[in-house]
Amino acid sequence: MTTHNLPPALARLVKIVTWTENALLIAILALMVSLAGAQIFFRNFFDISITNSDQILRLLVLWVAFLGAVAASREGKHIHVDAIARWLPNRIKSGVGAITDLFTLVVCLLLAWQALRFMQSALNSGEMAFGSFPVWVAALILPLGFTLIALRYGLRCMHHVKQASGREEIT
Repeated sequence: MTTHNLPPALARLVKIVTWTENALLIAILALMVSLAGAQIFFRNFFDISITNSDQILRLLVLWVAFLGAVAASREGKHIHVDAIARWLPNRIKSGVGAITDLFTLVVCLLLAWQALRFMQSALNSGEMAFGSFPVWVAALILPLGFTLIALRYGLRCMHHVKQASGREEIT
């Protein structure tokens, strides 16, 4: 879905969020590669290890996975099954798309809510992921990722509803 059909303020917000998502994804990937490369270098040449690097890399993989899922939902490159939808007329296809977008939106919001509850529990317990790094900070990507995906599907749902009702051209 493009931003040209959105109100200007919302289109600007979507572009800012998209830029932030991409920048964060690139930064985390660069950090992962750098940390893994440094860890290999130090282990092979100095027989030492960077403290907590394996735990940090595992956490960064989680963040990259969620940011990748957000990017996939933004670009419509997520996994979906359209075995029947490809043979439906365009307006009906848009209606079916709106229903599945709404379902995905609800599921993502429920998952974001549960992730927030998990973060609150981790914050109250004072549990640490590694060293002095709190679990609730490490888990921040969970509600953030699910919320961003939900927002994307909310926009997609509005787009499909407009197409199904004939208020927007089907491309």
